[in-house]
Amino acid sequence: MSVQAPLLTSVLGLGSDLGVVSTSDARGTKVKMTTAGRSNHAQEAVPDHEQKRAALGYLHEAWAEAKHDGIDGDCLAQACLFAALAEFVTTYGEEAAATFAERLGPRIRNGEFTLDQQRQ
Repeated sequence: MSVQAPLLTSVLGLGSDLGVVSTSDARGTKVKMTTAGRSNHAQEAVPDHEQKRAALGYLHEAWAEAKHDGIDGDCLAQACLFAALAEFVTTYGEEAAATFAERLGPRIRNGEFTLDQQRQ
C-alpha cells in the first residue's frame, strides 16, 4: 500500500492578515484551513541557537508524523537532505553549498552526527 502525501495549496490574501490553505487527501477530501498571516508587531531577535533548537523540534514532530503514516526513515532522511541542500544552494550559492557538503564526511566519521544510543 503506497502512502500519498496530501496535495497542499496555499493562497495568501493580498492586503489581508489571513491566508487560506486547502488540502486534498488520497480520497479527494478537501479541507480549508485559515491561518494567521504575519504579524505587524515588532518581534525581538531570537538567538541563533534558540532558532536551531526550535527548528529541530519542528523537524522531530514532522518526522514522527511521517513515520506514523508509514514513510520509511531512509526516504525521510534523503528528502530532508535534498531539501536542506537545496536551501543552502538557494541561500548561499552552489559553490558555498558544495564546500559545506565536502566538509560533512570528516564530521560524520568523527561522530558529530552519531546519536548516543546509551542515553535514556
